[in-house]
Amino acid sequence: MTRVWQWNRPVTVREVLQDLQSERDIAYTTVMTVLDKLYRKGWLRRDQVGRAYRYEPVSSREAYTAALMNDAWATSDNPAAALVHFFGLMSPEQREALRDALRVAALFPDPEPPADPPADTRPQSDTGETAQPPTR
Repeated sequence: MTRVWQWNRPVTVREVLQDLQSERDIAYTTVMTVLDKLYRKGWLRRDQVGRAYRYEPVSSREAYTAALMNDAWATSDNPAAALVHFFGLMSPEQREALRDALRVAALFPDPEPPADPPADTRPQSDTGETAQPPTR
């Protein structure tokens, strides 16, 4: 999936193969099998162009990562405790990124300053009556 996401466009088996071969020796059939399995699992879509298929991701890497995180969190018997442990593993930079993401998602907007009371609000006396302005 990483290689397909990196291309940022539909890719053929041959393109992925050539990309991978820059780092290690790998067979065409291996790449073809993996891309076909990812297609069958619903992670890739493909269109036939001539005799070859062009593969592209169904979702972004970020959406895929979010789905994995959600799946992992959903398997916990105590999701709140799992989150506390997860947050404890985060670096300061990751925690700042989390704060930014929550603001962007508007789940936890920046706190607003308290609103001033309306101008016609007058303090109440001990008896519960509204205090009247002094008369002249």
